[in-house]
Amino acid sequence: MGRKRTTKNGAVEPEGSVRGTAAKGPVAGTFRTDTGTAELIPDGDNPNGWLLMLNGVQSSHVDLADPLRLEFEYMRWIMALVEDRWASGEKLRTLSLGGAACSMPRYLVAAYPNSRNVVVEIDGQLANYVRDWFELPRAPLMKIRVGEAREVTESLTEASRDLIIRDVFAGSKTPVALTTSEFTAAAKKVLGPGGVYVVNCGDSSALATARREAATIAAAFKHTAIIADPPMLKGRRSGNIIIAGSDATLGDGAGLPRVLLGGAMPAQLWDDSKVRHFARSAVVLTDVEPE
Repeated sequence: MGRKRTTKNGAVEPEGSVRGTAAKGPVAGTFRTDTGTAELIPDGDNPNGWLLMLNGVQSSHVDLADPLRLEFEYMRWIMALVEDRWASGEKLRTLSLGGAACSMPRYLVAAYPNSRNVVVEIDGQLANYVRDWFELPRAPLMKIRVGEAREVTESLTEASRDLIIRDVFAGSKTPVALTTSEFTAAAKKVLGPGGVYVVNCGDSSALATARREAATIAAAFKHTAIIADPPMLKGRRSGNIIIAGSDATLGDGAGLPRVLLGGAMPAQLWDDSKVRHFARSAVVLTDVEPE
């Protein structure tokens, strides 16, 4: 779920499919997918930019000329956390749950040339579209695996990933099955020593979902962190909160807080003690919720 930004709509073409066409590259219009519709809108402020809407909700933005440009603030926050942990030359093994336009996987390929990135996308038709539209990197740099995020995660080899990013939404909410302690345990099992699990939590100003997600991740990992802008953390608006867990320290030192405060939308980093205080009264999410 991305924050809104001003774009200039292009002409909307009839619904159709780009699969199997000779032409490649983005085409403005609305297209049927396996799970609804995808609308591709040119960015009026950037001739190389495209906004992807899924079922009427802003999902991704891609700059065809610069994979290191991320329009959505929460994506920049996640990448700041990643770059604080790993140097660009490291052989990072990543799993991205929720593909859409693959904005963050594109970034990871560019920022970590030795990385190997797997993207899980439930909508096979959408995966075909974005490959044609955005000329995504190919295997072994990036693989798109069509499937349900939990099923795929639970099928993966133990300790086979360094980083898992969960950015899965059905409308404005993450499916509950991807938020529970059981799923978090499955994700942790797939991570190697010191691996990092990062989730994009969309929430209202009440922050009830974020507190429960933070409690769930804190119960699974030795260290946690939260990144968000101050109005969101104070419960003054709805939006995105980034929650991370690891058995190694997160954002240790002044580097990451400085980067986050210097962004276009300044954000704060909460360390483990603040996260646990934030989540102290929340109930851990489970597959079987108490009645």
